[in-house]
Amino acid sequence: MRAVGVRELKNRLSEYLRAVKQGERILVTDRGQVIAELRKPAVYLEQSVPPGLAALVRENTLLVGLPNVAEAYPLMPARTPEGTAARVLDELRGER
Repeated sequence: MRAVGVRELKNRLSEYLRAVKQGERILVTDRGQVIAELRKPAVYLEQSVPPGLAALVRENTLLVGLPNVAEAYPLMPARTPEGTAARVLDELRGER
């Protein structure tokens, strides 16, 4: 991530926009203080995501998956032997 002053950004806007288009994030500063951030729009902004989740995505704390795309959610291997859930439920229910 780069930081650029307002004057420099104004003078070389096209260059910085090309960098943003390629995925770079640019911090805009005014007298050494960050006042804005330039980055590509994210997919989650186009969806109806609750504001709290959107904030976590912006902080890079959360990565939003692709809904209804099987490749985004690979199957995990089973962690218990076949039939374990049925056996546990039978034990919990007892003789009803």
